[in-house]
Amino acid sequence: MIILYLALLAAGICLFLLSYAALFRLASLLRQRYPQQWQIIAEPEHGKTSPLRTWIRLQHALRSPALPAMGDASLNRWRAMWRYSPWLGWLCWLAALAMRLLLP
Repeated sequence: MIILYLALLAAGICLFLLSYAALFRLASLLRQRYPQQWQIIAEPEHGKTSPLRTWIRLQHALRSPALPAMGDASLNRWRAMWRYSPWLGWLCWLAALAMRLLLP
């Protein structure tokens, strides 16, 4: 049982790390394949560019229906990983917590 518990905790950590890796991979793919669309994300209309603003604008772009409309399979795959891996990570952690509370 302890091995399953530790495996669930480790899987949760790996899934959270995967969501961050997917975000950086999506940004990289957008910069390489779609520089005009990346410029819209990275450069605000007014004000100066900062990493935080770029991150927020990238989050909005990933939640919008614009990326799936591009029809790029690798972008859609990384977007799905970015979107669903935190949910699966929380599920693993909650399962480990349930094991801790319910099993002696």
